[in-house]
Amino acid sequence: MSDTPIEEYGLLSDRHGAALVSREGSVDWLCLPRFDSPALFARLLDDSAGHWLVRPEHTLHTARRYLPGTMVLRTEFTTETGTVELTDALALGASGDPHRLGEGAEHLLIRSVRCTKGSAEVRVEYRPRPEYGRVVPVLRAFDGGLRARGGPAALALSSPVALDTGDGAAGTVLALSEGETVRLALHAGSLDGPLPRLLGQREIGERLAATATAWRSWSRLHQDYQGPWRREVLDSGRVLQALSYQPTGAIVAAATTSLPEEVGGVRNWDYRYSWVRDAALSMDALGSSACLDEVAHFFAFMTDAAATDWPRTHLQIMYGIGGERDLTERELPHLAGWRGSVPVRVGNAAWTQAQLDSYGELLACAERFADRLDPDDAAQHAFLVSLADTAAEEWRTPDHGIWEVRGPAQHFVHSKLMCWVALDRALRLADRIGARHRVEGWKRDREEIREAILEHGWNTRTGAFTQYFGSEDLDASTLMLPISGFLPPTDERALATIDAVAAHLTDAGSGLVRRYRSAAPVDGLEGSEGSFLLCTFWLAQAQALAGRLEEARTVFERAASYANDLGLLAEQVDAGTGSLLGNYPQAFSHIGLINAAHAIGQAEGTLSRPLRGPCA
Repeated sequence: MSDTPIEEYGLLSDRHGAALVSREGSVDWLCLPRFDSPALFARLLDDSAGHWLVRPEHTLHTARRYLPGTMVLRTEFTTETGTVELTDALALGASGDPHRLGEGAEHLLIRSVRCTKGSAEVRVEYRPRPEYGRVVPVLRAFDGGLRARGGPAALALSSPVALDTGDGAAGTVLALSEGETVRLALHAGSLDGPLPRLLGQREIGERLAATATAWRSWSRLHQDYQGPWRREVLDSGRVLQALSYQPTGAIVAAATTSLPEEVGGVRNWDYRYSWVRDAALSMDALGSSACLDEVAHFFAFMTDAAATDWPRTHLQIMYGIGGERDLTERELPHLAGWRGSVPVRVGNAAWTQAQLDSYGELLACAERFADRLDPDDAAQHAFLVSLADTAAEEWRTPDHGIWEVRGPAQHFVHSKLMCWVALDRALRLADRIGARHRVEGWKRDREEIREAILEHGWNTRTGAFTQYFGSEDLDASTLMLPISGFLPPTDERALATIDAVAAHLTDAGSGLVRRYRSAAPVDGLEGSEGSFLLCTFWLAQAQALAGRLEEARTVFERAASYANDLGLLAEQVDAGTGSLLGNYPQAFSHIGLINAAHAIGQAEGTLSRPLRGPCA
């Protein structure tokens, strides 16, 4: 059973796949060539499912950071005899264009270990286990390293020193003196592709240096935010970029599967796909980073992934990062799960759900970046028009809502709100997307939705907007009523809802906001879950918009304090222990941080440069 705390991990990304590296120097999760590829190392979910450890013996102290402006991880180990620096990166490959970061990625994981003081013995343990630990590969030594064969993966581990092999594993102890560096690299390929390469020390060093340079070039060109919590906002922006899939422009919700919402619980989902909602909100939050071609890339992906010959665009809530639609969920019973949390799942059955809010999220993103969309792309214009038409047609139907409840469909207030947003933003886009003839109809539909929300979404007994029509249960997603512009933030009903969420959905232990009370019958699942970081940032954002700046700052800082030393956030927090829960790092949480910081800075007048950077 794997029990390393989630916050102990750092993220590596080449914008194709991802790795998680523990504070102890162990790569316990690696998915290449794509974020959703079967893991080559999966000790994150089972001790026997593969890892790659590079760690000095007799370590006394460990400190780590990303190199400035990059996702290159530097871990410093202080030992009894010296100091060692371990530098880890997924190589980005050759590309002279910062807008196409990762275009030439070779699916190469680099680990460079250097003794900076005294001397040290560094243990190397290499235990590849492709297919989520199902395959124990055959390892064979070659000049310059090892090759692994077994299952669909072809792996080449470059090493300047010989490694002892046996039982599908390899290892050694490196004796390093001050100034000495040993560079290791794992090149991942497949049986039906080119043979992965074994690289020399100079080649590995050049690729590592080029990766750091490429990340810095992207950051210099894109990240110009000047406002409160600047470091946290820029760190979050890089995380969102790291979670984007370069070949298509898709954005994954998180880099992992089956990290649970409750230790030992069953709420364990695969988040390595592109939710329309999450991806649109990520692009919106990347206002400091997204340039014309990157926005166009994302909308081209959405247009292609959702394209049909139907008269209406009925969006799936999520797609594979290559545009795939069938994301059938299955269980991996051979894995024990993180801290015994089973089942471990790949795929996600929520792809079949109806969730009406996606139309609003996507059209809101399109409206914000209207000046960056292709004015001559008729297919894209038709796609956006069809989104608004579908929202107008479908808003009266129940759905499973933003939280993907597995209970019965309901008339969720947030879903109705985002259909209102879809039409509101479509009206603003009408001239640009050739939809003047739709304006009057969209206006009528928008007003009808507004009246329904005000009449049926407000509950006089609760004194707030509630989760769904006729319900008395609170839901943090109703904070979007003032954030979206549906109501003025100082409207009495908006303020009452803000107060109700703060009073009744905030955990006493963590001080963070829950999505809703999971004991409510709408949930449809056993067990509970942690406090939700996105919802806490929503509360701070809504408070800032309402002019309650002291409250907003307090709530923001409380939520942001749960980031680990690398600035990474999971989806949730265990209210009892303060540990991170859920898939990691979670785009939603970083989106919430960026938007709340921006709102507070705007309300305070301390925002000298907003989210849109020099590429805007």
